[in-house]
Amino acid sequence: MKKKVIAIIVILLMFTPIISFADDESEDDNQFEEILGEIQEASAEAETEPIINSKSAVVIDRESKRILYSKNANEKRAMASTTKIMTCLIALENSKLDEIVTVSEKSASTGGSRLGLFAGDKISINDLLYGLMLRSGNDAAMQIAETIGGSCENFAKMMNKKAREIGLKNTNFVTPHGLDNENHYTTAYELALLTDYALNNEKFAEIVSCKKRIILINKQQREIYNTNELLR
Repeated sequence: MKKKVIAIIVILLMFTPIISFADDESEDDNQFEEILGEIQEASAEAETEPIINSKSAVVIDRESKRILYSKNANEKRAMASTTKIMTCLIALENSKLDEIVTVSEKSASTGGSRLGLFAGDKISINDLLYGLMLRSGNDAAMQIAETIGGSCENFAKMMNKKAREIGLKNTNFVTPHGLDNENHYTTAYELALLTDYALNNEKFAEIVSCKKRIILINKQQREIYNTNELLR
């Protein structure tokens, strides 16, 4: 704060002509103190908390793990498609990326945001993960769950086991895609912890930072783009 105030004072002095006489020294001191007080008051007002629309939020320094900002960070909320962070992580730790799988009827019929898979399509786990994270494909999420867990229910158990290993106490997974379910929730704080953990996985970091990718479905090339506008 002191450095900010000093910097502002220096700028003011550069653009404000000050004529000083020996007899006016005390008057100038009073003027300076008055200006300093106004600057400090303005600086204090400028450091109010940001106004955000989200009901819950948290900002954490990844190196020190220090919380820089929080708003209802420990309240349980529906996590929607951020669920796929855990889905991707479980797949990376429990599958062979070059394995080719056949898309099931159930996966192909999953609604919401989709990669655009059809029953009988053949695709690798690796390309499913790109479809999962770049396109937020619910169909890709379901196929990953069925392939690795045998079923959506068993895959959810794997997700919850991993959550406990990471130390997430207020998080519970029911689905691999995050479509609404009252028992499917997390908190802003624990979602940040999960993301921090996942980003330590080099393959995960590579996938989520990819702007576009050519994948193969039935050996046919298809170019997909990341829906994350922050990358653009």
